[in-house]
Amino acid sequence: MLVTGGVRRLGRAFALALAAEGADVAVTTRALDGEADAVLHELKEQGGQAFAFACDVTQPGQVTSAVAGAVEALGGLDILINNAGVFEATALEALTPEQWDAMYLTNTRGPFLVAQAALPHLRASRGRIINIGSLGGLRPWATHGPYCASKAALHMLSQTMAKAWASEVSVNCVAPGMIVFPGEGERLAAKTPMGRDGSPEDVVSAVLYFATAPAFVTGQVLAVDGGLGLT
Repeated sequence: MLVTGGVRRLGRAFALALAAEGADVAVTTRALDGEADAVLHELKEQGGQAFAFACDVTQPGQVTSAVAGAVEALGGLDILINNAGVFEATALEALTPEQWDAMYLTNTRGPFLVAQAALPHLRASRGRIINIGSLGGLRPWATHGPYCASKAALHMLSQTMAKAWASEVSVNCVAPGMIVFPGEGERLAAKTPMGRDGSPEDVVSAVLYFATAPAFVTGQVLAVDGGLGLT
């Protein structure tokens, strides 16, 4: 299994959860630093193999190298979790072309490049791709125009991949709403029908579902938002 952006926050949670289920895990990160070392240690404590590769998903050469390294280290590839992404709030009228392009390079083109590089190996294993979208790709947020647009594009890309690469590879997308990590304060709990913000475990459960569901489940975008998108 390969998790992009697998050292911090949700990426780390995905990697640890799948390692706990017995998966050998490779993660990518922009820098092989102390945080990467700590995650590798945690992953190996689960009893499986764990590897980390430096990769900026906006750089095609780094993507190709990281995927090849992960495939060699793991002995193949059956699950890709495209998690690497960026988030930025910017007033739409003040947005620069450079900001717009940077958001799409990471949030939309990056997952495509990783999936494209991984595709031959996923076809061989009849594997699956799980892209991490956002509630922002389903609902407009006025101060996050390029982020919302890039995630909406990723949702459509996920469905296009699912149609183009069936029947060998299933492709689905998880779209988290407001997710709060331990130690962080409440954000939108009062506006959320379920009465709380989401937790990393909520999103992990959705990813685990797509990782283990029948391959017949494909082309889905699953919001994990406690009903926030209904308000």
